[in-house]
Amino acid sequence: MVTAYASAQPSIRRRARGGEQSLRSLVFLGLLWLSLLVAMIFLVVLIGSTLLEALPRLDGRLVTEYSSSSPERAGARAAILGSIWVIGTTALLAIPLGIAAAIHLEEFADPRNRFNRLIEVNVQNLSAVPSIVYGLLALSALSLVGVQNKNIVIAGALALGMLILPVIIISTREALRAVPEEIRHGSLALGATPIQTVWRQTLPAAVPGIATGTILALSRALGEAAPLLLLGGLVYVTYDPNGFLSGYTTMPIQIFNWTGRPQAEFHVLAAAASILLLGLLLAMNGLAIFIRNRYQQRW
Repeated sequence: MVTAYASAQPSIRRRARGGEQSLRSLVFLGLLWLSLLVAMIFLVVLIGSTLLEALPRLDGRLVTEYSSSSPERAGARAAILGSIWVIGTTALLAIPLGIAAAIHLEEFADPRNRFNRLIEVNVQNLSAVPSIVYGLLALSALSLVGVQNKNIVIAGALALGMLILPVIIISTREALRAVPEEIRHGSLALGATPIQTVWRQTLPAAVPGIATGTILALSRALGEAAPLLLLGGLVYVTYDPNGFLSGYTTMPIQIFNWTGRPQAEFHVLAAAASILLLGLLLAMNGLAIFIRNRYQQRW
């Protein structure tokens, strides 16, 4: 048997090598690289053209002035503070619930139970639902409980929280799954209860992966406008939001408003706000990459 295996090795290597170097494989690989190159070119051109258009208004007035009917005096202060309020409230609503649900599904739920399998399938499907659907769901839920004014911070956070909740659950489960079983078994063998094992061993070891997935989910919520517009998010705000029941606007809503104006100066403002929003998104993604590379453990 050893002789037969050794004689089969060269033919296996030849087939593998021939498959990688065949004309069909090379054409497919070339098309993949070409599609990536075209996408990168379009992305660079889009960002570059937006940056060039935004340069005249990338100044202090953009972050210190409120929205105005005059483009020379307009700024995105209310939108920036509104985004902070909405995203902060979204994090308070979604992160604890998402992590708790992921811990239950991964550590305690019976995977053979039909109800648990149904929940897992629904969570995976909900992560691909368009954001406008969550806006409709939040609108229906608020109407059922009798909330009349829906353009408030807590309402927008509710819609965005439902939007990112499946993403947080899935990323947290993946982070928990990456923790070796030996750590759980060792903790249980030393007399710890399953809850103590999760709280003191499994969860701390999975924090880098959980933080990475959570930050990426929040960065997605930061760029959403459709569910907030459906809830009546304001497009003209000249005050700072000051609580969960305060009216608000966000940067995507403000950009949407400015791009719909006929004056070219408002389009310049929209480009400047887009660059600012892109910078915030890149910063959040960079933070997620830093946390993953700095604190992730190699098992």
